[in-house]
Amino acid sequence: MPAIPPGDHRGYMRLALEQARQSPPKPTNYRVGAVLVDTATNAVLATGYTLELPGNTHAEQCCLLKLAEQHGGVPEDRLGDVLPPDLALYTTVEPCSQRLSGNLPCVERVLRLAGLVRVVYVGVLEPETFVAENTGRRRLEEAGIAVVRVEGLEEEILEVATAGHVKG
Repeated sequence: MPAIPPGDHRGYMRLALEQARQSPPKPTNYRVGAVLVDTATNAVLATGYTLELPGNTHAEQCCLLKLAEQHGGVPEDRLGDVLPPDLALYTTVEPCSQRLSGNLPCVERVLRLAGLVRVVYVGVLEPETFVAENTGRRRLEEAGIAVVRVEGLEEEILEVATAGHVKG
């Protein structure tokens, strides 16, 4: 994993974008990458990308499930018991607030870590292709989690995210 200087938000977003590129292109979802960072030590705790794990899995979901496995298979909803207190989540596309598949929305997964995840850095806000009026950003902010856009990679992120979509 490349060494990324503390506070290099574009560097971490590029790492998340590298994750997104590993996701298989499909017309029914975005290719998204996620990176969870311990900001106190500047350590990458886990990464994930859309469809990395079995099922209709999203990047944040894969990142957190892999992290739970690293901690001896602790249940994902108990991750807050074993993680350090200053975390940042980098995700190429804003976390979803609704899942049509029945899986827990990514915003709900992040909200479980409110108080530990201090900020979610996003490359682009979720386009309204699959979920109109994503309420994720508002819900995260209401829980005290800052949502910050990392600018400058939007075109590249959207190109990767929508690979496999029918262009109209």
